Amino acid sequence: MKKTICTTSLAAVLLLSTTVVTACTAPSGVSPTPAATEKVSLEGPRDAKEIETFADGVFAEKMKKFNTVGSNFVVVTDGKVVLSKGYGYADREKKIPVDKDTVFQIGSVTKSFTALAAMQLVDKGKMDLKHDIQEYLGGMKVPNTTGKKLTMFDLLTYSSGVDLPDIVTDMSTEYVNKDISMKEYLASHMPTVVRPPGEAYTYDNFGFLLAGYAVENVMGMPYSQYMEKNIFKPLGMTSTNVRFTPELLGRMSAHYGPKGELLPLNGFAPTEWPQGSMVSTADDMAKYLIMHLSKGKYDGKEIVSQKGMEQMQTYQLFADKTIPITTIGFEGYFQEKMNDQHVILKGGNVPGHSSLVAILPEKNTALYMSYSNDSMMSLDVYEEFMNHYYPRKAETPKPTYATINEQQAQDYVGLYQNTRLAAIRTQVSYSDGKLVLETGTTGKHTLKMIHPLLFEDESGIKLTFNKDEAGHIAYLYYMHPAIDIVAYAQKVNISSPFSDVPADSKYKSYINNLHALKVMSGKSANLFDPEGTMTQKEFSEVLLRAQGWQNMPYAVEPNKKQMMTGLPDYQPNSPITRQMAAVMIQNLKHAAPGTNVKLSGETDSWAVEAITALVSQGIIDPDTKIKTDASIDFRSKQLLKRQEASALLDQAFDYYSLPIIHR
Repeated sequence: MKKTICTTSLAAVLLLSTTVVTACTAPSGVSPTPAATEKVSLEGPRDAKEIETFADGVFAEKMKKFNTVGSNFVVVTDGKVVLSKGYGYADREKKIPVDKDTVFQIGSVTKSFTALAAMQLVDKGKMDLKHDIQEYLGGMKVPNTTGKKLTMFDLLTYSSGVDLPDIVTDMSTEYVNKDISMKEYLASHMPTVVRPPGEAYTYDNFGFLLAGYAVENVMGMPYSQYMEKNIFKPLGMTSTNVRFTPELLGRMSAHYGPKGELLPLNGFAPTEWPQGSMVSTADDMAKYLIMHLSKGKYDGKEIVSQKGMEQMQTYQLFADKTIPITTIGFEGYFQEKMNDQHVILKGGNVPGHSSLVAILPEKNTALYMSYSNDSMMSLDVYEEFMNHYYPRKAETPKPTYATINEQQAQDYVGLYQNTRLAAIRTQVSYSDGKLVLETGTTGKHTLKMIHPLLFEDESGIKLTFNKDEAGHIAYLYYMHPAIDIVAYAQKVNISSPFSDVPADSKYKSYINNLHALKVMSGKSANLFDPEGTMTQKEFSEVLLRAQGWQNMPYAVEPNKKQMMTGLPDYQPNSPITRQMAAVMIQNLKHAAPGTNVKLSGETDSWAVEAITALVSQGIIDPDTKIKTDASIDFRSKQLLKRQEASALLDQAFDYYSLPIIHR
């Protein structure tokens, strides 16, 4: 499982972690602090002493940069462990150092083990990757509106097409000592397949939970028992489990936050998470890496067939033929850091622990690391490792670009929404012979066409457009590190269905946008009631959908609580005023207050700051005008009209909500 602590940071959730840069001092006598070696080996990690010197320097630097208390690091080459070392403390308060037996939660690295289990069943003839997954669910049904069957292959390649891929990300301290079955949980947490399976990449926690349940059902034993009998025991992974045990908890590293503060241990619902509940050690994970590099064998035993292992190590899903995305169970994110090598990756994050596995099958080399906070330190270490041992040998040749005319551009232009996180919306338009991409996360980017489905922005970052089964442009995949790294964005079909919204209405585009994004519906199929009012409860529900985090279970309750901050008297069934709506929006938007905005008219003191911030960023409805003296009457105590709500919400949370300072 990968998640973020800060639910207002789009970059963080896309990278599936918070990014921490606060410095700290490494524990004396535990973590060495030499500078990273400058010697570059073109032959990969072969010399144990050199590898240790390199790792010591890197971990001293990166643990300080990311305020990491404890970490482990394993490198395997040619079937042997050439480095397994702990850095820092497993428990800073008790001065317990990290060693090869320290237990960490490995989060979504669990997914690769679930894929391995499924491939074992394929080897035994008990499962077919291309059959309808419902054949293996014991009567459980997955709602599907597409007419195309959902298969195990789709689940394991992150292309199930479900509308709620993170509906199964429940975690809490209260679950640590509970026992919740997968079957029981799935009965009330079942999403719907809304895109043809196999058509679009979306990081998918649900897909791997369902895959694990299929393994459990086919084998007639709990998922944890299957993993223990068929994977952990044959590999000698005696300190690995998908459930917490007293013995493993006794060796588990403490969990720390971005400032080095202690965090509590979280459990999961359901208790066994095929998508992310595993715990393991450096010693055990080294055995897993050796099995991967030995084509599915370990200590003379075949864990999975060579064919199955090749499928897990071969890319199956591509955004473009030059841009691999997923294998069975692994991914290829951060392609620019691979240095033209064939690398498969699997990272994992839970609150207070992070992990990474990187395997280079053609170089017979792999690494594993875990550490005690939820940061992207692993990415820095991985990049250092690749640049040191497998540096890029030649500059990538610059592509040639083709022109695109306005008529051709119409196939691409429009509004796109991330298929995992609804909060991320992207607008593509056409200007002066080029496509222009605009987001509220990274601003505007000019796109140059390499070929009709592959583009490049002004920084050389690639973007693909992808077609649906009918051959129409339906998705984009932008490889910018701060946006869309974990999913395609789907083109949104914007229509004008409401007969009571005039064609010349200043609110028409806002209303149509929110309707298309399934944020704000009409009073009926063809009536919007633009002049009508909303209750406080109605507005709060629409606001949460507009913000776009409603698909992340761990974010819902914190956002509801945050939304109500500073409201003097919330009454769900009473009409909402404009000033109350502004405070609720600002509680979730966090717009930076601008200057030279003066409120006229009557506004309660508790709403002044929020209204000023929104107005200063241009988040106002068309009927609210800023006067020449920079004053504005927000009509704060008037009831909010439905059309006004559409304008405020569309501007606050859509793609174009960039800072606009009015003077």
